[in-house]
Amino acid sequence: MSEARNVSSFSALGLSSSLVRALKALYITVPTAIQAATIPAILEGRDVIGGAETGSGKTLAFALPILHKLQSDMMGGYGLILTPTRELAVQLHEQFLAVGQGSRMGLKCALVLGGMDMMKQAIELAGERPHLIVATPGRLADLLQSGGRQEWGLERCKFVVLDEADRLLSPTFAKDLGYIFSILPPARMRQTLLFTATLTPEIERLTQKEPEPGKLPPLLRKIQTSTTMPASLTQQYVFVPSHVREPYLYYLLYHAPCGNPAPLPIDSTTNHNRDKHPKRRTIDSDLPGIPLTIIFVARCETAELLSRMLSELGVDNVSLHSLLTQTKRMENLQAFRSQSVPILISTDVGSRGLDIPDVKMVVNWDLPVAWEDYVHRVGRTARKKQKGWAVSFVTERDIQLVQNIEQKIEQKLIELELPEARVLEHLNEVGSAKRAASIALHDEHFGERRERNKKKARIANQETSSRKRSKTKVEE
Repeated sequence: MSEARNVSSFSALGLSSSLVRALKALYITVPTAIQAATIPAILEGRDVIGGAETGSGKTLAFALPILHKLQSDMMGGYGLILTPTRELAVQLHEQFLAVGQGSRMGLKCALVLGGMDMMKQAIELAGERPHLIVATPGRLADLLQSGGRQEWGLERCKFVVLDEADRLLSPTFAKDLGYIFSILPPARMRQTLLFTATLTPEIERLTQKEPEPGKLPPLLRKIQTSTTMPASLTQQYVFVPSHVREPYLYYLLYHAPCGNPAPLPIDSTTNHNRDKHPKRRTIDSDLPGIPLTIIFVARCETAELLSRMLSELGVDNVSLHSLLTQTKRMENLQAFRSQSVPILISTDVGSRGLDIPDVKMVVNWDLPVAWEDYVHRVGRTARKKQKGWAVSFVTERDIQLVQNIEQKIEQKLIELELPEARVLEHLNEVGSAKRAASIALHDEHFGERRERNKKKARIANQETSSRKRSKTKVEE
């Protein structure tokens, strides 16, 4: 079912005056379509499945009614918000605090995610008794299994939100979600809200599932369910052999189809990686600036290699991937969001939910296998009807991938032709930078720790399976 209401104010949706004032202070005065379609139903106590395109205001669609109801019952563990990535968890936490603190309701909201001190998180949950918990499933499950959960109040939880529900309901999170939901109150005693930019058939079928006695089936509210891309987004591709992509990327950054800003003066250029590359040259004075750009790659190693290579070339950038510490991930993301650096090189941890409104260009260094991931990636630009550009590198191995993407989005990508002779003028310079970056990663044994941990996990799983089989034979 699809329903969108034309509502001119948040007061008309039934929200409290203190929340309306808090929104006004944040210059948010008119509800978006997904907010108008879902907030009244949530306030009425219904379970809701909300689907809308990226950048449509889905976070406030569930945050506002939760905060409204919390105002009349400020108990610990009132709401649990689950999300698949750490970066999205941080952003959700910030938005809850911005509105909650603005309404002066004394909101306590805890952030539970991997890469941070587990003991401190456990102490905060037990000692502070936060009203809301924003968490990634893996870390929350670990904390629950470590004990002390009785002090958190989750057994009395009134709201459970799955943000980016299509990702959370994949097999990757099944085990952790199963354990978390075994702790939470039964479905009849809580409201469950699912929000996503990708409404899969499996999620839509949840509305047809027989509800528990005394419980109504969830309402489905979806806005713009087609795969039509924003009219303000220009989608292009560069067809290039895989072994010479690097000089093409270097040229593209300084000759972007969206245009390049004026360069910063040399004495004020921000070298975010200066400590790592103290001798590298600054951007040449005769080169333009670089538009705010996200480069998406498939692997952590690729993200780090490109980041180091560009740094060797004097191009300021930061990376975002799962092999960075959580502190470094947050620091890098903040540097990009504040436009201290013009380039973010990211795996798909940065493709969903992140709200960085001024991104001008998205570059797909590696085309994603799933066309839905392409949609999420390019959705980081052309937000709120602003102009944006998406440029995908297509190699000899990617023909089928790009054809599948074009078929699904019902749109042909436009070829962007870069002048080969001028691009290859930088071949030796870029090649030298890539070799230096590769040697540095090799010397640092980059990624080896993760491989060791994976090996340990496989051995542990094999031992657990062996013990279970042995136990079964004994019982038989």
